[in-house]
Amino acid sequence: MNKFPVRSPFHRVEGLVYFGRVLDKIRAHAKGQLHPDYQPNLGKGFDQLCVAFLRVNYDQLAERVKQGGTDEEILHWCFSMGRQPSEDEVYVWNEFMRKRGWNDEVSETLKRRKKEAGMAGRSEIETMFAFIDADEGRSPVTSH
Repeated sequence: MNKFPVRSPFHRVEGLVYFGRVLDKIRAHAKGQLHPDYQPNLGKGFDQLCVAFLRVNYDQLAERVKQGGTDEEILHWCFSMGRQPSEDEVYVWNEFMRKRGWNDEVSETLKRRKKEAGMAGRSEIETMFAFIDADEGRSPVTSH
């Protein structure tokens, strides 16, 4: 999958990684522009982890996104409907997500996905975030 038109999972909205990517996928899906490979897992996996962290319902978030608004406005809606994590909690979330696939229970999935994408020899891709960036045509990075 190359050049997918959503932002990197490393991108931060008010300091929070991955949230903007969830919004991009919801917006693309609402417009009928979400790549078919992404549709079966919409709202699952990392998307689900993100909404669980904010303690909001994915379907309610999707409806809110369809009403419009900036990323920040929608994030503040999440804070009002779920919870607003502290700076320390955001730091832990960011570090947890940034390192998924590196020596954890997701490592085998990362290895399999790299092989399927023809990237098995790419040793610089050590995390799922780095894989996502490489798979979507962005230069993989190990931190942002």
